[in-house]
Amino acid sequence: MELLTNEAEEIITHQEMITQLRSRIEEILKNYRPVMNGEIYLSGEDVCKLLHISKRTLQHYRDDNILPYVQIGGKIIYKETDLMTVLEQNYVSAYSKKL
Repeated sequence: MELLTNEAEEIITHQEMITQLRSRIEEILKNYRPVMNGEIYLSGEDVCKLLHISKRTLQHYRDDNILPYVQIGGKIIYKETDLMTVLEQNYVSAYSKKL
């Protein structure tokens, strides 16, 4: 019977695999957005990154009723489909400008 220590090649290989799996899981969780009733909700930070806007601009969009949102306590979240709808409604085609 062979004694396995932390220096054994087999243990080192398993430790490396565990480290790689942990990194991959952390990466997945960082980008994971939970689905509630088939709807994906985004945080204000997510919306700012997606639209390349500041937190202040996002606040302005809420104040002017440009973007719908849900507020629960102090937390504000946005439906992904609402965001896509607003973008589609405000889409301006390059061809329509020339006419």
